[in-house]
Amino acid sequence: MSSRSLLSVALLSCAFAARADAPAAPETAEAAAAKAGVSISDVRTFTAVYNLVKQAYVDDVGDKRLMEAAIKGLLAGLDPHSEYLDSRGLSDLTEGTSGAYDGLGLEVLTIDGVLRVVAPIDDTPAERGGIKPGDIITRIDGKTVSSENVNESVELLRGNPGSSVVLTVLHEGESVPVEITLKREKIKVASVRARWLEPGYAYLRVAQFQEDTGAELKRKFAKLKGNDAAVRGVVLDLRSNPGGLLTAAVEVSDTFLESGTIVTTRGRLHDTDLSFSATSGDLSGGAPLAILVDRGTASAAEIVAGALKDNHRGLILGQKTFGKGSVQTVLPLEDGHAVKLTTARYYTPSGVSIQATGIMPDIELRDLKLSVRDAPPSLITSERDLPNHLRGENEKPEAAAGDTEAPPLDDYALNEAMHVLKAMALRKPVPASPAKG
Repeated sequence: MSSRSLLSVALLSCAFAARADAPAAPETAEAAAAKAGVSISDVRTFTAVYNLVKQAYVDDVGDKRLMEAAIKGLLAGLDPHSEYLDSRGLSDLTEGTSGAYDGLGLEVLTIDGVLRVVAPIDDTPAERGGIKPGDIITRIDGKTVSSENVNESVELLRGNPGSSVVLTVLHEGESVPVEITLKREKIKVASVRARWLEPGYAYLRVAQFQEDTGAELKRKFAKLKGNDAAVRGVVLDLRSNPGGLLTAAVEVSDTFLESGTIVTTRGRLHDTDLSFSATSGDLSGGAPLAILVDRGTASAAEIVAGALKDNHRGLILGQKTFGKGSVQTVLPLEDGHAVKLTTARYYTPSGVSIQATGIMPDIELRDLKLSVRDAPPSLITSERDLPNHLRGENEKPEAAAGDTEAPPLDDYALNEAMHVLKAMALRKPVPASPAKG
């Protein structure tokens, strides 16, 4: 993902640092090169190219700039998620995991010189402006995004709150790009939202996995339930969730599991072989669970979807997910710089790697919207339908504003999730409300 979409395992940094500091036995340059698979000829070629650039490039290029370019090129050739972070990049990364930064609210990925949108974050300029998962940003303020400047282009998305930027965007499936003007804001991502859809049916939206997402989900869900609310079903919405911290994904998964493996990670080093398991205590009381996903569901969000699917805890509805099944670790360097390096793959509880394949939903839904059909005015069928009718002694009052919120009419996936939950609830007894003493 982008620099803010980090799956971090802190223990790995210590392991790498320890290995880096360990003394090595002396060996010749030829032996070291041969062991690493690099010949003296390769080293000479690199040196020759370096010297040619220094001597013959049209502009004078400093050694620092050349070395940084060489380091960035080394990492860029590995995969889209490994990168060199200067002090600014490291600061942006830290801001992203805390959920506060200045910008547009976009998670982007650079692939072969293309700036592709993974997902817009909820209630941000990008989301309100119509940016969608899979969109390609071709120009920023009229400047073409190319393989030569794609990394610098990401920085152009940032800026002072209140400043405007014009993005030229090619929507997925379209042939003609459109221009979208957005105004940067102080992005404060509320990673969790919770509400009742109908009495007994809870809606939990997780927009991004930050440091406190797990605790925030449990707190808001517990507050929503109160002391006596019986939960008949839960919709967990992970659509357009670009991911975040591995630890947060584990905590969210654990919220709905009593036992079982959540995720395992495996890499070349023994320190990267980790396994995370659920602890007892399903906050929903085992209520039916429907998980909504789409093409923008990525990384940590896929960990949650995979854990709940493989443990047969809920049904996945939507579209095939993004397919980012790798783990990145931040390895600190001197002078406040760092390397974000892909160190492991992660595997769902069934032992499957979803890297580049994604998670297939149990119930596949197309990207549709519902609309109201033209219909004649409905007939008045009871006294209650009359305006200003006399309230009956046994008439039940309307639900208070804010107690429940029906699924948006045009949200096809959420409406389908409600249908599925109600069908599942018919097979499960309604949990009894706790007795009051």
